[in-house]
Amino acid sequence: MGESHIDVVKKGCEMFQKCEDMIRKLALFSSNETKEDISTNNLKYLLVPYYLAELTEKIIQDDRIPIVKASYAKLKFFSFCEAMELVPNEELEASSRGGSGALADRRALKIARFKRQKAAEAKLLEIKERKERRERSTKASALSTPVESEEEDIPDDDSE
Repeated sequence: MGESHIDVVKKGCEMFQKCEDMIRKLALFSSNETKEDISTNNLKYLLVPYYLAELTEKIIQDDRIPIVKASYAKLKFFSFCEAMELVPNEELEASSRGGSGALADRRALKIARFKRQKAAEAKLLEIKERKERRERSTKASALSTPVESEEEDIPDDDSE
C-alpha cells in the first residue's frame, strides 16, 4: 500500500530537519562569511532551511504555530542570504523601497535577470561549439597523414 501525500511530505520534513541539524552541528556556515567563503561542495546545503519551511507550510495543521515557525525560518533564510551577499544589490534596493514602483522595479529586475541568463546561455553554447570544432579539427588532423605522391609523366594530348 502506497504512502499518502501528507506522509511523504512529513517524511521529507523529518529528513530536512535532520539535515539542518547536521549542518548546524558541523558549522558549515558562519554569520561572518560571504559567498566567496563558502566551499563549492557546501553550496547545496544553503537551501535546506528554505525547503524545510516550504514543506512544513504544505502540511495542513490545526495548530498554526508550526506554520508561523516555518514562515519565520524562511525570513531567517532570506536574512542569511542577504548577509552572505547572495542577493544582488538592485534586488535589495527594490525590495526595501516597496510601494507602487516596486512592481515596475521587480519587472525590470526580472527582465534584466532574464537577459543575463540568456547571455550566459549563449556564451556557454558558443564555448561548447568552439570546443566541438576544436575536437573535430584535432580529430581530422590526427586522421590525415601526409601521403607521398609520385608524379607520373603523363603526355599531353596537345602535341598532335
